[in-house]
Amino acid sequence: MDNLMDTARGYALEGWALAEGWLTSPAAWSQFALLVAAYLLAVVAAKRLSPSLRRLLTPPDTQTHPIATARRFVLPFLALLLPLLAYAFTAIGEAVSVSLFGSGAVIAFGKRVFLFLAARILVKHIISDPFLRLVGRYVLVPIAALYALGILDDALGWLAGMNVTMGNISFSVLAILRGLIAGSILFWLGRWSNDQSAAYIGKQAELRPATRTLAIKAAEIAIFGMAFLLLMNIMGISLTSLAVIGGAVGVGLGFGLQQIAANFISGVILLLEGQATVGDYVALDGGEAGTIVKMTARAIILETFDGKWIVVPNEHFITTRVVNYSDSGSAKRYEAPFSVSYETDINLVPAVVEAAVAKLDFVLAAPDGPDCELTGFGESGIDFTLEFWVNGIDDGRNKFTSKVLFAIWNALKDAGIEIPYPHRVVELKGGPAG
Repeated sequence: MDNLMDTARGYALEGWALAEGWLTSPAAWSQFALLVAAYLLAVVAAKRLSPSLRRLLTPPDTQTHPIATARRFVLPFLALLLPLLAYAFTAIGEAVSVSLFGSGAVIAFGKRVFLFLAARILVKHIISDPFLRLVGRYVLVPIAALYALGILDDALGWLAGMNVTMGNISFSVLAILRGLIAGSILFWLGRWSNDQSAAYIGKQAELRPATRTLAIKAAEIAIFGMAFLLLMNIMGISLTSLAVIGGAVGVGLGFGLQQIAANFISGVILLLEGQATVGDYVALDGGEAGTIVKMTARAIILETFDGKWIVVPNEHFITTRVVNYSDSGSAKRYEAPFSVSYETDINLVPAVVEAAVAKLDFVLAAPDGPDCELTGFGESGIDFTLEFWVNGIDDGRNKFTSKVLFAIWNALKDAGIEIPYPHRVVELKGGPAG
């Protein structure tokens, strides 16, 4: 405890001696005067420049082109104008002080303080992303504070001297912190870049949906691959070591991860061929059926009529028979069966029902209009089938067949045509019991 008190007392005396030297030194007072003058000059310059810069960086609300977007992005950074101008004018004052007095410690300290204030304003008022704000609050601001106090190099040296050992591998705490910070920022940038590239590729209407999806996946792999290699370079990990690790991973893929590799390759093949894409309604031999809502590297997600999601591995789309009912709005034919009584003049039925169904707004006249065909003679009535064409799938939202059957029922009723119901004849043999 006494040693600790002696150390603290030594630091206090050293600090007091430094402060006393500054207070009694004409050079220090001159530097302080230059520091104040630089700050006041920055205040005046910021007040004069800020309105003009704000008008320059504020585009009309109706403009959405890239230049207007860039101007809106830069506009919040006007809050940094005052501390950055103060930093620049203080740097000039530092050069003057060194040339006149051979010393610039006081004004250099003020310059670092202005940089610290700029960092605080950046984190508090400009950065809106939660992750970047977290990094700024707990990484950027503390580093700026240490730099302002002039002890950043000592703190980095202390962290570099602390080692963490895992078996035969040893890392310094500084290397671990640097890797965590750089990795977090790089992969945030990768995610942001991936979102921007996906949005841009998704707007290219001239590309097929499958081609757009493949391009988005390729861009994602390239972006995160570059981020990973850059992180390895920052951490000082040799790519030769990665080659050894990659060989081990390859062996693992060959033996233990065959299904994952097969699904990934199948997904690439599906995207290249374009036989199925987002928005198509498909049915597999295994009974899975639904609209494709998402295609991932491992599986395709189908949405059923009742809102359930089915995750189907990509390999199933390659190795089994797949029926694709749609190609985003293509015409499809459906059938609506019905029966009429044997007492009916069946020659009148086709014209009656075809005319009624043709009035429905969703029924197409091409490639063929409603077509009523006689399909058989049933036990209770004469069977017909009405064929009709529509755009889209007859699913839980559209219910085309239901509306067609309603129209057939109403048309037959209006024409006085009877729709039969089953009749049973019961024959009793033998007289009553005596």
